[in-house]
Formats: sequence, structure tokens, C-alpha cells
Amino acid sequence: MSQTNQQIDQRRQAAAPRGVGVMCDFYADRAENATLWDVEGRAFTDFAAGIAVLNTGHRHPAVLAAIRAQLDRFTHTAYQIVPYESVVSLAERINARAPIAGPAKTAFFTTGAEAVENAIKIARRHTGRSGVIAFGGAFHGRTMMGMALTGKVAPYKIGFGPFPGEVYHLPFPNAVHGITVDDSLHALEQLFKCDIEASRVAAIILEPVQGEGGFNIAPASLMEGLRAVCDRHGILLIADEVQTGFGRTGKLFAMEYHSVRADIITMAKSLAGGMPLSAVCGRAEVMDAPAPGGLGGTYAGNPLAVAAAHAVMDVIDSEGLLERSVRLGAQLQGALNEWRDSCPAISDVRGLGSMVAVEFADPASREPSATLAARVQKEALARGLLLLTCGTYGNVIRFLYPLTIPDAQFSAALATLHEALRAATAETITA
Repeated sequence: MSQTNQQIDQRRQAAAPRGVGVMCDFYADRAENATLWDVEGRAFTDFAAGIAVLNTGHRHPAVLAAIRAQLDRFTHTAYQIVPYESVVSLAERINARAPIAGPAKTAFFTTGAEAVENAIKIARRHTGRSGVIAFGGAFHGRTMMGMALTGKVAPYKIGFGPFPGEVYHLPFPNAVHGITVDDSLHALEQLFKCDIEASRVAAIILEPVQGEGGFNIAPASLMEGLRAVCDRHGILLIADEVQTGFGRTGKLFAMEYHSVRADIITMAKSLAGGMPLSAVCGRAEVMDAPAPGGLGGTYAGNPLAVAAAHAVMDVIDSEGLLERSVRLGAQLQGALNEWRDSCPAISDVRGLGSMVAVEFADPASREPSATLAARVQKEALARGLLLLTCGTYGNVIRFLYPLTIPDAQFSAALATLHEALRAATAETITA
């Protein structure tokens, strides 16, 4: 006999620790493309997509078929013990398309945090240095090194220190909050003067578009400035594309928007359409720095996940999802900008492809307002639209719909979003 959401939630509270935060008070039963149904039969349009994991949607037929075919062959050998060709061919596909200068190599892992950890290991081994520079507002995972790199204290770092040393943070450019590229690059030079000499820095890591930080887009001049600094001092540039990768921004990788190249790129999330798989791709000579056995993991490159990833790359190309990402993102940004005139609480609309965000501020004080963002999220959920918040101040709503969402459903979701926005900001709406 099926149970209600409330009954299951009572069991969860008794059985699972509170440290695993759960946003929704309902429980998933099934899903298809951009729609999710709970155990009580209610349908939701999914603009969260498992936190940017489902660019190809829930249960894409091609992904399911690939997993089923692999399931009939084998499910696990540990690639480091008995390898299999599908990992080699997936590495070849990524090497051919990742924006890395010169020959590239790719290693596979399980989670985004694992990818970041291994990118730092590789950078330290290649350079023989220990220092790492990251940015305020960044998110790089919940492992110890991931938390050290992450530039957001609540809720990720509270009570978990001390963290690994030799990690330093710079301000990330943010026009809304008055931080320029010059401010960021000046802070880097000050860091070299006050905290660590450049010759001891192994890598600078950043997201081309910050995820948890609020979908802040790295300006071209920042990337160019960092590349110049890295080249001058023998530092590696790491692009964390865990959330930006595989079509979210309208390119396979967000670094394709830049004229400069990273030395290492981390990726995960939508790489395998819901299956746990991550990767680190980098310049061949950099990736070869660790000795055999220095990289790996029991489940790294799981054959079912690798099969799914091959299917995801096929679908992105065959269904034109990069172009669709750009079109849907433009439609969403156009709607949000149109609503700004009647909603003073909207302080900014920004995005790259379908990596779109709207930021809220108190109309009177212009201070960031997490309360307004939470209200919009709540009103949308009550109307069957699942949204996520983010940002250093918690005042940003991000949009992570599957790129395969039907046009009619997308348009209906925008109408729902408008209703939620009007309801949540009623006192600021003038029309």
C-alpha cells in the first residue's frame, strides 16, 4: 500500500540525519522529460533537474536504451582492474571536443567533488607546488578540499573546519554588487604580495559561470587576465564546468565562449543524464603527471554511467540541444526583463544560454532579499513549478530546466512563473 508524502517524511526525519537538507516536502514517484510526479500523483514541471543534471531530461529514451544494453553485458569490473573500451572511446570523444590547447587526456570519476579533488591533485603533482587560488561565491563540492575551495560559508562550511591549507580566495567580478574585473585582478596581485608568492601557486580554479554563487558570468577580460598571470608564473588554470558543461550555456563547455583555454576542465552533472559520472580533462602532459595508481576510484568510470554519457553526447548533437539552449534561454530572459518594469524587486536578470538567473532586492533599500526569492520559489512550487535558489545572499533564483522540455510546457511554465512572481511581490507590483 502506497504511503502519503507526510507519512514518508515522518519516516525520513526519524531515519536520516538533518544535515542532509531536503527542500521539498513531497516524494518523487516517477518522472518523464521535464515532468515529475509525486507519490500522491501530483505533477510538477521540473526547473531544477536534479541540480543541473538532466539537460537531456528525465529518462531520455536513448539514455535508457544505452543503460539497458550495458546492463545485459556487465555492471562493474573496476576499470583499474579490468578495463573496457567504452571508457577509452568516451575519453576520446571528450578530448576531441573539450576546449583544451593541444593534445588532451581525460580521467573519469564519480562525483563533481571527486573531479575537483583530482584536478587539484594533478595540478600539484605537475607543478610541484601546493597553493591554490579560488573565488568568493564559488562552489566546488562538500569534500574537505571542496569546502576549502568553496567561497560560501553557510551552509557548506559551518562547523566543519579546519580545512586543508594553502587555499586563498579572490573577489569574483559582480556588477550588481560593485566588484570589477580590475578589483579581482588587483586582489590577485595583492595576494602575491601579502599571502603567497606566485612561484608556490599550483592552480587558479574558477567556474566560467558561478553556480551556487548566483550564476555570475566570468567576463572575458577576467579569463584573459588570469590566463596571462598563469602563463607568466607557471600556474595552471582550472575551469570547473561541473554545472556549466554539456549544453547548459549553449555551448558544450562554457569555456568555448572565451578566446583563452584552461589547462584542466572538471565536469560532471549532465555528463551522464542522471547517472553518477564525472571527469577531468586536461593537457596531456599535465594529466600524465601523477604516477600509475595516483588517480582512480572503485566506481570511477562505472560502465552503466559511461554508456549513458555516450548517449547524452549523441542526443545533444542529434537533437540540436546547444541551439535549443540558446533559444530557450533568450525566451526566458526576454520574459524576465519584460516583467522588470512591473516588478521593482527584480534587481538583475542575467544568463548564458539556458543558464539563467533572476536576482531580487528590497525595492526600498536595494539590499539583497533572500526573503523575496524564497517567496517566489514557494509560490511557484504551490503552482507546480520546481525552482532553486542560489547566490551568496540567497536572493537569486536559477533556472535549470531540461533542454528537451517541450515548447508548450516551457511557455506554460513561464506563465506560471509570472503568476508566482506577481503573488510573491504583490506589494511591489504596479501593473
